[in-house]
Amino acid sequence: MYSLKELFKIGNGPSSSHTIGPLEASKEFLKRYGNQIDKVNVVLYGSLALTGRGHLTDYIIEKTLLPTPCHIEFDLDTIEEHPNTMIFYGYRQNEIICEMKVISIGGGAIRIAGEPENSLKRIYPLTTFKEISAYCKEHKISLPTYVDQIEKDLNPYLENIYSTMLDAIDRGLVQSGVLPGKLQVKRKASYIYRQNSKDEGIDLLRKKVFAYAYAVSEENASGGLIVTAPTCGASGVLPACLKYALELKKYSHQQCIDGLKVAGLIGNIVKTNGSISGAEAGCQAEVGTACAMSAAFLAYLDGGSLDTIERASEIALEHHLGLTCDPVLGYVQIPCIERNAVAALRAIDAAKLASYLNSNDSKISFDSVVKTMLNTGHDLRTDYRETAEGGLAKLFEE
Repeated sequence: MYSLKELFKIGNGPSSSHTIGPLEASKEFLKRYGNQIDKVNVVLYGSLALTGRGHLTDYIIEKTLLPTPCHIEFDLDTIEEHPNTMIFYGYRQNEIICEMKVISIGGGAIRIAGEPENSLKRIYPLTTFKEISAYCKEHKISLPTYVDQIEKDLNPYLENIYSTMLDAIDRGLVQSGVLPGKLQVKRKASYIYRQNSKDEGIDLLRKKVFAYAYAVSEENASGGLIVTAPTCGASGVLPACLKYALELKKYSHQQCIDGLKVAGLIGNIVKTNGSISGAEAGCQAEVGTACAMSAAFLAYLDGGSLDTIERASEIALEHHLGLTCDPVLGYVQIPCIERNAVAALRAIDAAKLASYLNSNDSKISFDSVVKTMLNTGHDLRTDYRETAEGGLAKLFEE
């Protein structure tokens, strides 16, 4: 597995695979060929073609390639092996002199076709929860300590991740108006948070968690600065649980930093053995993974054992199996924003349920749920994998 720095990335929304990935691809193309070309043609396929306009894919590519003239084509007919495929063609004097085929694999990461998967070093020798848990039990260490052994310089990076998550909540809670795009969705985070109500106790807690998740997700939908956790489309879940832990459960700053290491491990396991791409495996890969990460985060903070942390993650992901990715008009707004809020509360419930159970006798492992999620995603019709051609996106009436 790669560094947690490759999972937690700071970037602008609305989509890690459709915005940050194409941005990185454009930068890589310029790095290789920028001084040789006078114009670029970019062809988008699959999910990038179907939902690229709503996800600002064309905008971010054109902006990144400036001042080089760029033309974007949306190929809705050609079927590529991966649904997030794009091809860059570089021209000089109207002749193609170079091309680069890129796959946006989720979470802002890219892969260049025909080249080794990643030049980055795989620094985690263990890639399943079973292996990591066994190692930690044998050496009598916690999951954060295991991360510290592998990534000794991670804390300063996570401090930035921590503050960026909380900043996104703070910005989102004071914004009003409508989100960009044809849907004209009204921002609701501030309304949820500030409305007068008789809520108290558990109901007040739930209202705040809803508001925190909405705040980040609305910032993401507006192209604001957020953290991929594990993706832009699922970026509201973990920050909402972080704010909940700090404000409502009174956990310390350092406890939460360590909790982010646990969440990162869970996300990394899914990214390595499953998928975090909505275009490849549906929203179960995005919001489902975010929920599992957040449940692990909370279970760790609550003093849960390794088995309890695994159980919390397994419960969270298992009950997102089959969740489709059907963004209305291709925007990361409906049902995405509301879905982040629901998943944040589900993470809290999953962590609590795991604490009530005897996790030593669980029949289903987290690793098996990850494999099931990937298989389920591949079984989903492409209409239900971030194409905006099925589900709510198909039946929506403007």
